[in-house]
Amino acid sequence: MKRILSSPSPSSSAAPGPAPRLIGPVTFILLTGMLLLIIASFASLSLELRVLFSHESADKITEFLAGFAPPEYALTFLGKTLVATFETLSMSALGTAIAAVIGIAIALPAGGRFGTLPRVANRMLLNVLRSIPELVWASILLIAAGLGPFAGTLALAAHTTGVLGRLFADALENTPPLPESALRINGASPVAAFFYATLPQTLPQMVSYTLYRWENNIRAAAILGVVGAGGLGQMLKYHLSLFQMQQAATVIIAMMALVALVDAASFWLRRVLTR
Repeated sequence: MKRILSSPSPSSSAAPGPAPRLIGPVTFILLTGMLLLIIASFASLSLELRVLFSHESADKITEFLAGFAPPEYALTFLGKTLVATFETLSMSALGTAIAAVIGIAIALPAGGRFGTLPRVANRMLLNVLRSIPELVWASILLIAAGLGPFAGTLALAAHTTGVLGRLFADALENTPPLPESALRINGASPVAAFFYATLPQTLPQMVSYTLYRWENNIRAAAILGVVGAGGLGQMLKYHLSLFQMQQAATVIIAMMALVALVDAASFWLRRVLTR
């Protein structure tokens, strides 16, 4: 009886592949550079943590916070605070809406849909818009538009346009092109193919970005009042400059309530729109 030798199966004869490298050389260099930067930051900055957590510092902070109690509850002042709260909310909502519209218009060429030169030019424009902080934009626009919420709204819109435009452009670039190409092959116009294929894929992500920036703009709008752009920030600066701590405490509570309300509404809207 002959002995039958079974040939090894392809799966058993396959040699094990090389073990994957955990960290590549470029990643290792970047991580090492970041670690050295952190170490150099701690070494160069005079961080006196013992002074921060000392008994004397705790006494000063306690004395300062005690001046805020109790908050001002007079109906006249609460009415002024309510008006400033709606002003801050309106600044953030309108500034975000303007930025979303202009951002999507700039994101189309910045996403590479009209060639390389428009892509580079519009991305440079977005870099300039978002690299300038809201406070700097407000300081510049106060000269042109004067004191009040109009300058604050324009400042929020200018900075947020740069942020949303960049995010929208990246979302458009990362969208799979096959659905739009299929519609173009079957005779659809470029505009129709964009609105029926690419935009539905990116719209939930764009809405999520816009709502997130609205949350940030609520906080930024409250700070823009420091330079005279209206809203709760202007009230806070006024009362703090006069050392009216109880009135300032009411304004701070209104800021916290407004931020919490907008955060909850934005979270609920994102859950609804991204299902």
